[in-house]
Amino acid sequence: MFSGESVLLADGFDEAFIGTIMDAGVQRAVYDRVRMCRMLMDRDGMSYEDADEFILYNVEGSGGEGLPVYATLVKSMGLRHKELPR
Repeated sequence: MFSGESVLLADGFDEAFIGTIMDAGVQRAVYDRVRMCRMLMDRDGMSYEDADEFILYNVEGSGGEGLPVYATLVKSMGLRHKELPR
């Protein structure tokens, strides 16, 4: 639930928005990173590797207070926690 303060969102990734977290008193949006990759694959014809790299350098790389965070959800990957790559 939103606290009423402004939450910064990632443009173009509404379908990958999964909620918010409180981080040091600042509410931040949380996105499903795998879903974001899939969106880029569908929308822009990228390979998974290219989409992953695009997000790493052009979305996550901006960093800063109050900006969204990007989670890799085990369910999105179709894996169980014991199967995650190390």
